[in-house]
Amino acid sequence: MRSLCLGLVALMFGCVVARPPRASLSFFERPSAEDPWSRKIARWQVRERAQGGSDARTPTASTVASGPDAPAARAEDDLRAQYLAFRIDHKRSTARAIAEWVQQHAKLHYVPDGPYDHWATLEETLAHNGDDCDGLELLTYHFLRDAGFGEDEVFRAIVLRPSDGQHHMVTLWFEDRDDPWVIDPTGAMITGMPRVSQVPDWVPIKLFSETAEYTVRGPGLARVADAAARGLTPAR
Repeated sequence: MRSLCLGLVALMFGCVVARPPRASLSFFERPSAEDPWSRKIARWQVRERAQGGSDARTPTASTVASGPDAPAARAEDDLRAQYLAFRIDHKRSTARAIAEWVQQHAKLHYVPDGPYDHWATLEETLAHNGDDCDGLELLTYHFLRDAGFGEDEVFRAIVLRPSDGQHHMVTLWFEDRDDPWVIDPTGAMITGMPRVSQVPDWVPIKLFSETAEYTVRGPGLARVADAAARGLTPAR
């Protein structure tokens, strides 16, 4: 995926664009009819569903629950609170483990696209023994889904660096609906598993799965994202 991976330089015209405030982002908005990403996302969705991947036919409710309704007198004695805390810790440990594993193995299996910007399926990535960021990201995305993370929690995400129009593909885990965790398959954007708010130079612009697509909206973001998708970075 040439336009979405950091190994290649995007076309740049104009000046650095100020990033939108992170707290003002609205992640799950319906894309516009003219969204330049929708057709490419739809083509990948059709191929991914045809080749397997996560079983999108059996929706799974979110496994992130709220706190206890009737806690014990002491928090350390409340079974519900203990159970929920263990689940949260276990899921975070699982996500951090796959983030570390993918970032280590991506160094050996990063394969840049040729002249055509192709979004691989998981099967294509495994069969070809590697891919660029959009293919390697599927290792994280599908692992989390197979490990029980809900379809309303884990999404593929196109992220944008407004300063120069670079795009990249990552996985977002919405344990917190306003500030998801970021897993970058190649570690080119960030290593480890930070929150979106901890990566100030990048902003998500699209979320999608095999069956859903959302546009991320925020002040000034639509103009920057639309221009960057077409190979331009507008002046502010």
